[in-house]
Amino acid sequence: MKDKTIDYVLRTTWLAVNKMYNEEAAEFDTTMATGFALLSIDPEKGTPSTSLGPKMGMEATSLSRTLKTMQEKGLIERKPNPEDGRGVLIYLTEFGREKREYSKEKVLTFNETIKDHVSAEELAHFFKVSEVINNMISNKQIYNKKEQILK
Repeated sequence: MKDKTIDYVLRTTWLAVNKMYNEEAAEFDTTMATGFALLSIDPEKGTPSTSLGPKMGMEATSLSRTLKTMQEKGLIERKPNPEDGRGVLIYLTEFGREKREYSKEKVLTFNETIKDHVSAEELAHFFKVSEVINNMISNKQIYNKKEQILK
């Protein structure tokens, strides 16, 4: 293939962003996944552990490892969910809140820097295309297993 495919551009761009964030996080002995988790946890009310994975797009096993490491580093604490005795709420510690602010600053810097180099119209197109791709994947409009079995 001579032309770059859409998935190639998405994958290589995401890998570059991932590498950039992990390099930044490594300076503070952490990872991008930890920063993303810090940003995904409600700093006031906490977040149910069961909703964190889908919110972050992470598999349960990876999320469990990330949360365990975060707890060991004193970034989070787990408490029983008073509304659901079986569930657990994840809360940020004071240290976790500090690191959350740092992560937020890094994400905002990235976003502002990109906005400085891309027009509002181009950015709107990027978001629209991303939304179409996500919706098509969510609605199984690209690879529909039932259709493939019937053929």
